[in-house]
Amino acid sequence: MAAPASTGTQTAPTASLWSALAIVYVVWGSTYLGIRIVVDVAQQPPLFPTGVRFLIAGSILASAVALRKGWRALRVPLRAIAGSVLLGFLFLFCGVGMVSVAEQTVPSGLAALLVAAMPLWVVLMRTGIGRERPAKLTWVGTAVGLGGIAVLARPDTQGDVALWGVLLVLFATVCWGFGVFISARLTLPDDNFVGAVYEMLGGGIVLLVAGAVVGEFADFSVGAVPPEGWWAFLYLTLIGSVVAFSAFVWLLGHAPPSLVTTYAYVNPVVAVFLGWLILSEPVTLPVVVGGSLAVFGV
Repeated sequence: MAAPASTGTQTAPTASLWSALAIVYVVWGSTYLGIRIVVDVAQQPPLFPTGVRFLIAGSILASAVALRKGWRALRVPLRAIAGSVLLGFLFLFCGVGMVSVAEQTVPSGLAALLVAAMPLWVVLMRTGIGRERPAKLTWVGTAVGLGGIAVLARPDTQGDVALWGVLLVLFATVCWGFGVFISARLTLPDDNFVGAVYEMLGGGIVLLVAGAVVGEFADFSVGAVPPEGWWAFLYLTLIGSVVAFSAFVWLLGHAPPSLVTTYAYVNPVVAVFLGWLILSEPVTLPVVVGGSLAVFGV
């Protein structure tokens, strides 16, 4: 990727950086499986449960911040709240929400491989909008990565996969990449965890409203959720949202985007392995070739 841009991030101890990266690397790789279990195996609607888990996660994180620093720590300027809510909209509604919708037809491993395109969009945005000049090798890597995405986007890549699901995942990656790109340009709370609270609460509310608009409330029944659905929901809420998303937001304030987005190298490997191991998702030749090109390009 291109050399890191000046992001105004704070310096952090190397051990803290790599601990946060390890959490995002491994935990987020496993969340694709969790989402697939909720929307496919447990047959639950995608937006409403996602909104609920982020509202719960945001409330838990807010309580943790209050216990550590007092409730006044959550009182930040309105402009900082607005910036956090915008990121919550891009990351959680447009990103996680749309991936959840897509995973009704897209296998978890394939979804993760498609999400690996996200750093490529960041490079293009930094070039087209940020007016940066990436090295020639960066353009080669971008072209290779996009070639891999083109292979993965074929409807017959992994069995009966709807094209709309593949395109929706790609849309989610563009939105997520835009959030990463503009995060250093927004006014955000000085405390990254306070920012994460407002991102999760804001994104959760948008997801709930969207779920209500499309009629998901009528389709949801607590008694109809099987045990594996509850376990996946609990894991996504506590580990995927509270722990991993907080680590991601912290990284945005302490590391350059080019380092933060390296989770795209590892997430697909974790997701493909878990999808094959637990849900018997096929690992076809196009998935191997396209995924290898995408990750290699990144």
